Amino acid sequence: MDLIISTSSGKPIYEQLKEQIKDKIISGELEPGYALPSMRDLAKVLKVSLITTKRAYQDLESEGFIITAVGKGSFVSSNDIGLLSEYKLKEMEENLHKAVKQAKLCKVGLDEMQEILSMIYQEESE
Repeated sequence: MDLIISTSSGKPIYEQLKEQIKDKIISGELEPGYALPSMRDLAKVLKVSLITTKRAYQDLESEGFIITAVGKGSFVSSNDIGLLSEYKLKEMEENLHKAVKQAKLCKVGLDEMQEILSMIYQEESE
């Protein structure tokens, strides 16, 4: 499982880990039942604190993405992926709300906003 940590992103490391693992689960890259690395092993590989990986795993568990069995480890939950993807849709909507507010502050109209969104979407698809 490839995870990338950025010290310059402004996001806490535990949040970066949580989001990347969540994305891999929603995309199907990590299937239900997949055994995640132990918190200790992940901390060692990424050269981060055990507390950091523990926080990411706890958040993922509280959101229903993983389950943890004492002495056995943490596994991708078998919850409905459609339900889990609602988290990402909600996040996208929040980001779009922010973008619309910013556009209105800059007096960017809906047509121009849609054009910008289309260009960005195309760039990301390539």
